[in-house]
Amino acid sequence: MLMLLLTSLVMHFDHRSLASRNSFMMFQALPVTRLRCGGFIFAFRVNHTMCDAAGITQFLSTVGQMARGRLAPSIPPVWERHLLRARDPPRVTCKHPAYDEVKGAIVPNDDHRSFFLGPAEISALRKQVPHHLRNYSTFELLTACFWRCRTTAIQVNPEEEVRMVCTVDARSKFNPPLPSGYYGNAFAYSAAVAQARKLCENPLGYALQLVKQAKADVTEEHMKSLADLMVIKGRPHYAVVRSYLVSDATRARFRDVDYGWGKAVYGGPAKGNVASFQIPFKNKKGEDGIIVTLALPARAMEIFVKELDGMLKEKPIDENGGISVLSSL
Repeated sequence: MLMLLLTSLVMHFDHRSLASRNSFMMFQALPVTRLRCGGFIFAFRVNHTMCDAAGITQFLSTVGQMARGRLAPSIPPVWERHLLRARDPPRVTCKHPAYDEVKGAIVPNDDHRSFFLGPAEISALRKQVPHHLRNYSTFELLTACFWRCRTTAIQVNPEEEVRMVCTVDARSKFNPPLPSGYYGNAFAYSAAVAQARKLCENPLGYALQLVKQAKADVTEEHMKSLADLMVIKGRPHYAVVRSYLVSDATRARFRDVDYGWGKAVYGGPAKGNVASFQIPFKNKKGEDGIIVTLALPARAMEIFVKELDGMLKEKPIDENGGISVLSSL
């Protein structure tokens, strides 16, 4: 039923012919569906080679501004794709574990679910973090938690390596920063790597440190090295085997786009698939929180739900930084 509903909200194209005729087309369609309650759904398919989440928000915000009477964009769009061009000659100067060649089977994604984590759930997880790691974001905390639970759920060999691959916006990493109107892809896939056993048997702080470091690894030099890697290796795909791919949609501010009727009830991806998304949301109780999407095989999803529930009920860390950890890995 969900898939039927989603497919009815967007237009469909022959991607091969569309790509050949409109390779520089940012959006394939912008259909609007009016609801009987008076609301509406504004859906779109996007050409991700042309823009990232920040670029999409910039475009949609401009549409909203013009719908409310503005004659020109408040932030003029900036093309300038040469700013992220590979060097001549290209040279890889950083490690890029997100693009390691990993052999193995890709985990199916039969069961799609969304998990709402409000103030109580996030607070419960924060109490499991050692005091010396207090400087972290909610995205990093939830990513560490879901990576750990997912690894247990998919039941990999405890001695094998698993990855957390996240997208990192690099606009502010450059000196000087990229122009504010730059709407092209300016993010990197960065990865944390761990042995499955260590990830699942260690406290949450272990995974959190790895996630924090993966984000910190993205620097201006990292971005230049990544562009060079794309040239040298012919645009390799990021690793998907035993990888948890996650994207932070909380900063994209899709929900704040105003077409004249105020902020949206929901703004974000329609569903998770290969990637897991973290999306801001307000539940029926009026609590602000984060929705995390996840797709797994049905049996693995059952294990994941139990693992997540166990983490949320786990005792707070003690003053000495110790905590009892139980995992079904």
